[in-house]
Amino acid sequence: MTTIRPQSPRGGHASEGAISDLKAQRMRQEARTAGLPTPETGAPGLGAFDHADFVETPFVRSILDRAMAYVESGFPIHFRGPTGCGKTTLALQLAQRIGRPMMLLVGDDEFATSDLIGGEHGYSRKRVIDNFIHSVMKTEDRVDYRWVDARLTMACQQGSTLIYDEFSRSRPEANNVFLPVLEERILILPTIKSKKGYLRVHPDFRAIFTSNPTEYAGVHPSQEALVDRMITIDISHFDRETEALITTARTGVDETTAERIVDVVRGFREATETNPTVRNCIMIGKIMAANGGDLSFGQVCMDVLSRELNPHGKPNRERRDVLLDLIGKTQ
Repeated sequence: MTTIRPQSPRGGHASEGAISDLKAQRMRQEARTAGLPTPETGAPGLGAFDHADFVETPFVRSILDRAMAYVESGFPIHFRGPTGCGKTTLALQLAQRIGRPMMLLVGDDEFATSDLIGGEHGYSRKRVIDNFIHSVMKTEDRVDYRWVDARLTMACQQGSTLIYDEFSRSRPEANNVFLPVLEERILILPTIKSKKGYLRVHPDFRAIFTSNPTEYAGVHPSQEALVDRMITIDISHFDRETEALITTARTGVDETTAERIVDVVRGFREATETNPTVRNCIMIGKIMAANGGDLSFGQVCMDVLSRELNPHGKPNRERRDVLLDLIGKTQ
């Protein structure tokens, strides 16, 4: 008997349980970098999310409380907002509140429906040679194609919480499979997987989506039929208290330095109508905490905010003057 190990689909795992595909490896590496618990070998999902430096201010708590109320009412949640505003962190924290095993899926322009539900990947071949009578040889060959479940199918079967990060980076036709899942609680499958042609979704299955606005590069407009099935919560920038606490928790700088960083970034955002985020605050804070005063605060701010300071690579004197003025006022 010869067994051909199935190749793993994009965003999925092989039936033997080894997480061998590139996306799963990247997920594990990102989890290690972020300090998240990584899944055991053979487990396609994330373990319990416990971000030690997660900051829950009244502003953040109000978002999570609303989202949790919608989840308990049976609706999927869609966090929508600009890059760096904390959508993925909020999604992970909401999944932690739900209390079910998590599965993380990241949108990809190359996704097809089979990357979400699974497909045929590899086969097993069995050959029987009967030569009991030396003058008679009987040979029997059998080839069985193997179906490998992808993350959506596994989450629907096991009642996990599926986090579909940046789902709008996948093509709308690939995401059509979610329509009956979210509304009728039925996952449509090829007959090779299920003789009925469908799978009843586990009652504990929950879905959390995140996306960037449609004007971002690489983002596809989502079909109205899908978005209409979700509760969309628009995430903008956090308030000053939350941004300062996040900067302190994620960088280790003192409260005064964190407030100075946040005031510069927020002031520049409001004065120039650009979009620097709390991620920029964290970058500045980590650099200042690590270099021991060898770099000037002003130069670090200018380098970290260079994308907004010099749009399209061309220096903008007006924005530069605004930033220098803000740095001077916070000294």
